Amino acid sequence: MMKYLDIPPFWLIAALSLAWIQGQYFDFGFSLDFPMVQMLGGMLVGGGIILIALATIEFVKHKTTIIPHQTAERLITQGIFKRSRNPIYLGDALILLGLILRWDSVLSLSLLPIFVWVIEKRFILPEEDRLRRKFRVEFARYLKQTRRWI
Repeated sequence: MMKYLDIPPFWLIAALSLAWIQGQYFDFGFSLDFPMVQMLGGMLVGGGIILIALATIEFVKHKTTIIPHQTAERLITQGIFKRSRNPIYLGDALILLGLILRWDSVLSLSLLPIFVWVIEKRFILPEEDRLRRKFRVEFARYLKQTRRWI
């Protein structure tokens, strides 16, 4: 069962659920509920969705897997992957941050570095290890040219 739950959307939904619960029931009087913060939150969510969509298009175009625990058939270095090695995970983090701001879940801002740490340990490092073994020289070049996040 855990095999099917150990995917990035599960971790994002878990973090979002905690943030929503915290914002609804445990605000302890902390608030950033200003129109500019609400607008920033919406922009972050929109930006995250756009990043995920752009990355998904590249996966489809290059006919390789988007599933984290599988080995890719091709190394994608074009499109959004020229700017970030992990645009989907970056998009997830932007969505989390944006919804924390939209829900005024100030105390849940601490979830963001925890979420990034979990994603990096559970998914990014193993993915990069598989890519390093399969695409040796090409992946080494890509590592030098493109940052992990932004």
